[in-house]
Amino acid sequence: MFPIALRSLLLLPVALRLAFAASSNSSIACNNSPLLCNRAYNNITQLGAHDSPFLRDASTDYSLSGNQYLNTTAQLAAGVRLLSAQVQTNSTTNALDVCHTSCSLLDAGRLRDWLGEVNSWLIANPNDVVTVLLVNGADASASDLAAEYQAAGISEIAHQPTSASATSNWPTLQTLIDDGTRLLTFVADITPSPSAPHLMNEFTYIFENAYENTSPTDFSCTANRPQTLNNNTEQALAANMLPLMNHFLDSQQAFGIQTPNDSYASVTNSANGGVGSLGSAAAQCTNEYGRAPTFLLVDFFNLGPAVQTVDALNGVTDAVGRTSVSSSAGAGAGAGAGAQKNGGSSAVGWSGVEHFMLCFTLLAVWCGLLL
Repeated sequence: MFPIALRSLLLLPVALRLAFAASSNSSIACNNSPLLCNRAYNNITQLGAHDSPFLRDASTDYSLSGNQYLNTTAQLAAGVRLLSAQVQTNSTTNALDVCHTSCSLLDAGRLRDWLGEVNSWLIANPNDVVTVLLVNGADASASDLAAEYQAAGISEIAHQPTSASATSNWPTLQTLIDDGTRLLTFVADITPSPSAPHLMNEFTYIFENAYENTSPTDFSCTANRPQTLNNNTEQALAANMLPLMNHFLDSQQAFGIQTPNDSYASVTNSANGGVGSLGSAAAQCTNEYGRAPTFLLVDFFNLGPAVQTVDALNGVTDAVGRTSVSSSAGAGAGAGAGAQKNGGSSAVGWSGVEHFMLCFTLLAVWCGLLL
């Protein structure tokens, strides 16, 4: 439940919310630094929380499927500006939920509620621009996703692109703030619809490097997605697509199961030192691209801490307005708010549901039910 004051703000008319944004002293800082206000959206680097709603903390019985220790609100307060999430259809309620792979495995609740959390933070922070990246595992239509945005009260501050294809002409952060359109949304994948122009198909505007990495030596800057541009980084850059750098490791479990690797994450997310560090990988990609990546997507963002590399790429040394968070593993333990998992026990590690899903998958393979 949102505090009463925030719930009331959700009901403010568009004109009043625009005035609220315009009246703020945005010259102080945009996305935590005055240096970023007059830079175009495609000329800054944003720290991304991979699978933002899916937590590894007490609220999920420390699920090995969790990608973050701290919830979405804490991520934003600490400097994260790109939030990724997976959207699945809840087979019981038929609602669109944010779920990790399956709503039976790790369910963070209704998509509209998670978007509402983002909206509440944006209302309280009128000088900030946030990007949401949705993985459309539900194969939801643009109208279905738009209904979730409308229910969350966040549609009215969503940016609508002026170009239907990748472009070099993005607005500055200050323009987005002044226009009251401080939320940008990309969806992988979606068929664009005139009725929901704020929902941009990710791979029209963004290219990504490979993301299924289990060794620190696996990281590469080469374009991997969209499939049409696989191994063709130069073409992606020439088309003005925004580079998204996936930089997280998975641990190989039994039977081919992979889980987010937190044991090496302090090195993976560090600004310098260590094989496969975020700082060295970002420097390599910047050199190969001839420009800094637009997005750095990481697990366990507070480790490293990852924001140091983002600040270095942006030339920011005077970040303001951030909440300090622990840079140790398990920083969000017992912090509450986050994904709620169906079933499970209080033991750290695999829960009963996760064991069930694993056994079911293996049984299906054994019986030849999986195609």
